[in-house]
Amino acid sequence: VDGRSTVPSTTMVTPSKVPRRNRHVEMFAKIAAIMITLGFTWILTASLKGSSSSTSLSSSSSASVSFKKATNIRGEKAISGGNESPIVASEINLSAKDMLANERPYIIYGTAWKKDQTASLVSQAVRAGFRFIDTACQPKHYNEAGVGEGWTAAAFELGLDRSDFFLQTKFTALSGQDPNNVPYDVNADLEDQVRQSVKKSLENLQTDYIDSLVLHSPMEELDLTMRVWWVFEELHREGKVKQLGISNCYDFRVLRNIYGMANVKPAVVQNRFHDKTQFDKKIRGICDSLGIRYQSFWTLTANRKTLATLDWKAMASGKGLTPQTLMYAFMMTLGHTPLSGTTDPNHMQEDVDIILKIQRGDQILTAEEVNSLRSLLGMHGH
Repeated sequence: VDGRSTVPSTTMVTPSKVPRRNRHVEMFAKIAAIMITLGFTWILTASLKGSSSSTSLSSSSSASVSFKKATNIRGEKAISGGNESPIVASEINLSAKDMLANERPYIIYGTAWKKDQTASLVSQAVRAGFRFIDTACQPKHYNEAGVGEGWTAAAFELGLDRSDFFLQTKFTALSGQDPNNVPYDVNADLEDQVRQSVKKSLENLQTDYIDSLVLHSPMEELDLTMRVWWVFEELHREGKVKQLGISNCYDFRVLRNIYGMANVKPAVVQNRFHDKTQFDKKIRGICDSLGIRYQSFWTLTANRKTLATLDWKAMASGKGLTPQTLMYAFMMTLGHTPLSGTTDPNHMQEDVDIILKIQRGDQILTAEEVNSLRSLLGMHGH
């Protein structure tokens, strides 16, 4: 006995004798009843599942539509904050060519120290919406070929053209190279080293021109610096380079001398932005007066303590920003171009969000708030 019987185990039940035909009819009737019951159950279950699937599909479809609105073929990302209307692809065209034309600030994606992850990180950055990329022909700290792989792969995926990107690289003197991995002939003349370096950069970046060629640091003497610069100008005349610049230039007199002697004037200066150089007050002043774009790197790392203060965090929170994107907004409000070297996909999106706001023309900071942030950084008139 399994516990399901209602007849005492000591009672013998004798089945009644039923004609074979009637028993068959009864059996078929029972089977039919069971099938009808099962069929109804299946229909009811399917109906419920269909309703659930329909709701899920509707939700999924909505999410898909939202994503397509957020990131279209050019990688634009919709943003909204407070009562602002979301930015959609039709409003902002994330193309370097168009962004340069509207003359509003942006953020450059920096690629130093990313080694074997360079290609994948550059692709992620492009998919997030970055269009300006900085690198160097300096294997010691940069994987320039990885940058080439990364931007071309993402461009193909998103349907972007070369003109949608701004590629900036650098010539690094022998003193800044790993002696075991120099990208040019160490015994060649300085001029030929520059030419070989740029040829290698064009190969690495998979392009026939460079948007911005930067001298990684002034040479030991002005004469040597200008020898490099004359070759830069030669490459500019040949159409291999669109503009020239200099990095790690903290002596305003050096910048003035280069500017005065150059036929093709420096278009950018890329420096660390921190208190040990008085936040480049004089350099930035020269850049402003001469129409040179100031690019900042080490922007977050050098100012980490300030970004961690309660006052800085409070202003960022009040604007729906992170302390880091508030710093970028501050730099762009000053008219400068910060570099972001983030490896975090979420931070990439946050950075692109602030680029989009600036590109749309939003006023993120008032003059009073800019002064407050200056004070928190300790710029004091810088």
